[in-house]
Parts: sequence; structure tokens; C-alpha cells
Amino acid sequence: MTNVLVSGAGVAGITLASWLRRHGFAPTVVERAPGLRAGGQAIDIRGVALEVAGRTGVLDEARRLRTGHRGMSVYDGEGNEIMRSEEMTYSSGRLDNDDIELLREDLTRLLYERTRGEVTFLFGDSITALEQDEQGVLARFEHAEPRRYDLVVGADGLHSTVRRLAFGPEREFVHHLGTYLAVFGMDNFLGLEDWQVWMQDGERGYGVFPVRGNTELRITLGFQSEPLDHHDPARLRAAVAEAFAGAGGETPRLLKGMEEASDFYCDSMAQIHLDQWSSGRIALVGDAAYCPSPLSGQGTSLALVGAYVLAAELAAAEGAHEAAFARYERRMRPFVALNQALATENPGRGASEESVDRAKDAISLDG
Repeated sequence: MTNVLVSGAGVAGITLASWLRRHGFAPTVVERAPGLRAGGQAIDIRGVALEVAGRTGVLDEARRLRTGHRGMSVYDGEGNEIMRSEEMTYSSGRLDNDDIELLREDLTRLLYERTRGEVTFLFGDSITALEQDEQGVLARFEHAEPRRYDLVVGADGLHSTVRRLAFGPEREFVHHLGTYLAVFGMDNFLGLEDWQVWMQDGERGYGVFPVRGNTELRITLGFQSEPLDHHDPARLRAAVAEAFAGAGGETPRLLKGMEEASDFYCDSMAQIHLDQWSSGRIALVGDAAYCPSPLSGQGTSLALVGAYVLAAELAAAEGAHEAAFARYERRMRPFVALNQALATENPGRGASEESVDRAKDAISLDG
């Protein structure tokens, strides 16, 4: 049985492990966090990714957990409503299609609950070194004893450790799009009921929407900035506060909520571009390989589809991992290119509905 080490217990990592196990592999998932990561923004499952969710067995429950917003209001920096819609929202697109918007933590929980009985999870640990030869890869960990694996897959996000160890420094592959996004939760002090509120003020803006039966809010604050140190949460909070200094309305209360939030997350809106997604017995999937940035709205769909396709190709190759990795790239690259382009097609206003519809279905799951 082929032993596969998967780094990262996010959407890509858990989906990959689930499908590897179904195909007869023995996957182990290592995750730096002590458990599944909480918090995060609402994410979308669109197009062919819905089929992956269905085949994985989480589609019905994902539909039950969708955000269910009725529409949105958009305000300018002076507090004037400049747009209102009951047909679409900025976070999920049109409300009358089959696509699903739900919280990232809800999707990872669904995937984990279907997988944990069949897959080994190592929480609270991380890979520190990878040494590969013709027979396998020796992985060294921060806490666990070293162990050899037949294959290693990095599904560990924009700042992938596996990518750094196997392919080189992050700066060679990260393309900053000039914008940062901060996400955190707080109580629904606005009393919003299934309704989103957005503010646009030049190079800064935010989105506020209720979750958990309208008991909580998820806040997203976006602002333009040169690259910042993602290892320094205090500096990131300060950068957000500086970017929104002087903004009126509810902004001061949102900033106070950010300072108190335990689930604060802030990172660059960036894309990953590599010439190859594999090196010997080591491969990448999801954001680690081809992050499209949240500006595309397609990161989760790429993670689901990429994980499914990679597992299928490894199964079909019957041990010929290099051939499997090559076929995985050939199938995924056109799909990735179209979806990454959504983030840059119309800066500040989002991709056209036609472009999104074309990109989200631009691959066949059956080769």
C-alpha cells in the first residue's frame, strides 16, 4: 500500500486524503494547528466543484449550511447607499444559481468528519525537512519521529512549507496583487438578518455579513498595501487600523472588534505561479500550487477539483507517480489559468458573470 504524507488539513488536504484512501492508498495528514482551523471567510463551491462535493458525500450537508443571504447594500465612504441588490452579492455572485456559499470552517468540518475514521491525522505538528531518493521521501517533523513515505503532497496553502522545502523560497512564486484582506468575527451588533453590508471608499472597503442564524458577523476589511510580514499579527492589525483611520460610520466599532478578535486573519491577495507542481516524489495541490487569491472567488473550487484529479491520476497510474503528476498538471493547468484570470480581469469590480460561468466548468472530472 502506497503511503502518502499530506501537509495541511484544509479543503485541499482533507479532500485529497479522502480520495487517496478510497483508491487504496494510506494517507497521513499533518497539520500545524492543534485542530481544524476555525474562523475565516465565507467560501464558494461552484461549477464542477459541486460535482466533486457530491462524489465526496458532502454536497447535501453543504447546501444545508449555506449562508442564505437575501441580498446586499453598498455604501460609499460618506455613508450614502449607492447600490442595493436582491439578485446577487459580492461574496457569492448571483443568488439564483446552484453555487453554494458557506463558511470555510463548516466545509472543512464536513470533509473531516467523513474522513477521520479512515485517515491518520497528526495535529499540532509540521514538516521541517524532506529528503527524497529513488525509493521514497524521508520526512522530519517538529515533534514526531522521522518517517519515510512513498509520496509527499503539499496542500498547505499560500505560504506552503512543502513548496519552500522542495521548490525554493516563497518570493520566487508569490505574485502580490497589491491588496490585503483581513477577516474576523464578532457579535451581530448591527442586527443584520440575512443581509450583507458593504462599504467602498477609494482604496479601502469592507464587507459585513451575518452567519450562524444571524447571531454572529463575519467582517472582511480590504485595503491596498505593499507586501507585509505575514508572520507578525500585531503589525498586520496595525496596518489595517492605519488603512481605515478616519473612516466613518461603523468603522471604529469594527476596528475595535478586530483588536479583540481571537480569530483575526490577514494576508496578501496573491497568486502562486510555478512552472511545475511536482519534483520527484513531491507534489503540490490547491493554494500551495496555484492559489488564485480570494479575489477570484475560486480558491475552494480549485482545491476540491485539484485534489480529486490528483488522487484519480495517482490511482490510474498504479505506482507510476511521475506519469500521474504529469497528467494531473496537463488536466488542471487550463482550468487553473481561467480561474486565476478572474482575479485580474476587472480590478476593483470583479470578473464578469460570463467569465465566471466559463471558468467554473472548464474541466471534466473524468479526463
